[in-house]
Amino acid sequence: MTDCIFCKIANHEIPTEPVFENDKVIAFNDLNPQAPVHILVIPKEHISSLNDANDFSIMQDLYSAIREIAKQKNIQDYRTVINTGTGAGQTVFHLHIHVLAGRPLLWPPG
Repeated sequence: MTDCIFCKIANHEIPTEPVFENDKVIAFNDLNPQAPVHILVIPKEHISSLNDANDFSIMQDLYSAIREIAKQKNIQDYRTVINTGTGAGQTVFHLHIHVLAGRPLLWPPG
């Protein structure tokens, strides 16, 4: 997708310093962090939302990346969030997982 900011990041058209990268996934720090650690983990392939994921092996790739990031950063406690649709707070329509850590994360979120 040509106008997707996350596709541009995944294709290295917009510079970012990856926290993690392999052939299917890239992760980078959120520009508007909601916690001391706030990393976005995205598939390199454009998938608009969780509702549009047809091959769920990508979810395994994303969560494997998250586990590796947590291990590398020595993060024991973290929250993962996937917003799906406008009503749930999705603002970039490219599947992504927020990884939040470094402060108490209360429930319910909001």
